[in-house]
Amino acid sequence: MSSLKISARTISTLAMTLAAAGPASAAGLGTAAAPPVAAKSALQETRHGEIVTDDYRWLHKKESTQVIDYLNAENAYTEAMTAAIQPLADKLYGEIKGRMQEVDLSVPTRRGAYYYYTRTEAGQQYPINCRRRAGADLGYDDKAPEQVLLDQNKLAQGHKFFAVDAFSVSPNERFLAYTTDTTGYRQFQLHILDLQTGKLLSDTAPRVTTLAWATDNRTVFLVQEDATTKRSDRLLRLRLGGAPVEVYYEPVEQFRMYVGATRDKKFIELNIVSTDTTEVRLLPAQRPQASFSSVLKRETGHRYSVEHRDGQLYIKTNKDAKNFRLVRAPLNAPQPRNWVELIAHDKQVLLSDVDVFRDYLVALEKASALNRARIYDFAAKQWKTVQFDDPVYLALGAGTPEYTATRYRMSYQSPVTPPMVLDVDMGSGARSVLKQQEVVGGYDAGRYESRRLWATARDGVKVPLWTVYKKGVKLDGSAPLLLYSYGSYGIPMEAGFSLNRISLLERGVVYVQAQIRGGTELGESWHDDGMLMKKKNTFNDFVDSADYLVREKWTSPERLIIEGGSAGGLLMGAVVNMRPELFRAVHAAVPFVDVMNTMMDASLPLTTGEYLEWGDPNQKAAYDYMKSYSPYDNIERKAYPAMLVTTGLNDSQVMYWEPAKYVAKLRAFKTDAQPLLLKTNMGAGHGGASGRYNAIGEKAFQMAWMLSQWGIAE
Repeated sequence: MSSLKISARTISTLAMTLAAAGPASAAGLGTAAAPPVAAKSALQETRHGEIVTDDYRWLHKKESTQVIDYLNAENAYTEAMTAAIQPLADKLYGEIKGRMQEVDLSVPTRRGAYYYYTRTEAGQQYPINCRRRAGADLGYDDKAPEQVLLDQNKLAQGHKFFAVDAFSVSPNERFLAYTTDTTGYRQFQLHILDLQTGKLLSDTAPRVTTLAWATDNRTVFLVQEDATTKRSDRLLRLRLGGAPVEVYYEPVEQFRMYVGATRDKKFIELNIVSTDTTEVRLLPAQRPQASFSSVLKRETGHRYSVEHRDGQLYIKTNKDAKNFRLVRAPLNAPQPRNWVELIAHDKQVLLSDVDVFRDYLVALEKASALNRARIYDFAAKQWKTVQFDDPVYLALGAGTPEYTATRYRMSYQSPVTPPMVLDVDMGSGARSVLKQQEVVGGYDAGRYESRRLWATARDGVKVPLWTVYKKGVKLDGSAPLLLYSYGSYGIPMEAGFSLNRISLLERGVVYVQAQIRGGTELGESWHDDGMLMKKKNTFNDFVDSADYLVREKWTSPERLIIEGGSAGGLLMGAVVNMRPELFRAVHAAVPFVDVMNTMMDASLPLTTGEYLEWGDPNQKAAYDYMKSYSPYDNIERKAYPAMLVTTGLNDSQVMYWEPAKYVAKLRAFKTDAQPLLLKTNMGAGHGGASGRYNAIGEKAFQMAWMLSQWGIAE
């Protein structure tokens, strides 16, 4: 293989030239600003007998000042080219911020003797975690003294990025174990706070992904990820005041782990999972020094999860049940021969999750791309169904931690309905709304309409879409339309509400999400038909959905903008290679576009675990198939839509160099004069800015850019 070379002078000169233009003169530059031209330094390697050349491999070297200079040059170019839309971005920022309830309080949730909640203060980027002791009747007592557990604003001081992930209070409610990330790379450090004294303990551990307390209040189990691959592969046991001890290491690269506890707190639960296979191991929570025992040994293709109630295991399993079924078996004899079926398999209904309480069982299901909950009363031996009447909506469990609970907490929203939190009485089925998100300044849901649409894909499959728009918008092909999708990992595109989106709807934009294959909107087979050697169904579904929207006069190619992030960014890259003339513009966020270089490098974070989703490129058939759609590998000399590509320097899911290389190569190949912009957040990762105001600023810029592509200036 050839050595990597780059002209430092070339990159540094570019960076200085663009930076010198600065915001003050950027408006005068306009389209005359020269885009950065990435140096080429060919690296060749042989894959399956084929010589592959990568001109931009040098961009992988994050520690290189030349790489940083190049990214800064791209940022300076983007700033210069978008200076004219900054007033619109500022206006959008003001609109979104103006709708937000800056001083707010979450619905308190009881855990043990306390009610836990978060609150936000005006001007503060991050929430404050608090608790109050429950009243004599165990109800919420807002007169009880507030105890601040974590003021995330104080913890974030001095950091460009800050995030809290795990947050778990010990059973006696004295200790708080929590994890923080200060780079955006999603590697979290463990901290343990004594809530009685307010002092941090010396106990800590790096790269903690999940944790669970034993009932002795002194032992916490931790799952730790590998420093390089980011695979959650080690289970540690930490006794306060001691050093973490490794309990288990998972050697199979396709598996990762997470740890938790059963709802009745009687068992610590270790879940060892891959894309298609699960093993659950249990340990009595009161005996943390004991050994974990396997519920059901690994069987390729068998996925299951467990809950415990009164000596019985409730097992959600896909054995002989593509969309899962629920069975019950004795704790000490969980083998299939002892299963008693509680919920039968249904080809039309996905059993998404199961919550087991002392007196009730809740099954969360999805049918025809809509969520619902069904509640079983153990005493009455009766089912109740909780569903909603909107044509599209999102209804999920919202956290009911107490095993003895008689009310099930849910969240509900739709494209026209702001999120609400409600409790469902599991005995009577009666619902009570506890809180609905306020839209400051007023909001009239009657001004908007949401609908379910169905597009026919090229193979005859019906693809669900949902849309929301302002009533009165002309559906004659002239409307600006934003089409968003994802289509991977079985993650569904849910019909939720968005404060940000109101600014688009009020400007006449029609918003559509395509629930293409690769998700689980229509069950597990919907995921299967959009992965591995069927991945191209995902891209075809999106293109066919776009064609449907044009054909039915929802929009036209000149008015159609598309957006997707991460694996949805791969979708963006694939479809613009397939049908660039179909789209006016594209926003690709943290896009997974250099598929082959990532999937051929097993040392990169998360790669080997992805083989069961995308395929193992070390196998020739999978390699050829993946290469045939990889956006970076299929760029051609032709015209492309206008494109905004956004990323984060510290991204651990999709390395910054994927979008950087993609933009560099696309700029060298494309034959059009449409703008091609790369914007890198130099202090964040996969999710972008961490503070709520900073996140609004990023979104406002992206929306302003899209509006400018539609010719909407205000």
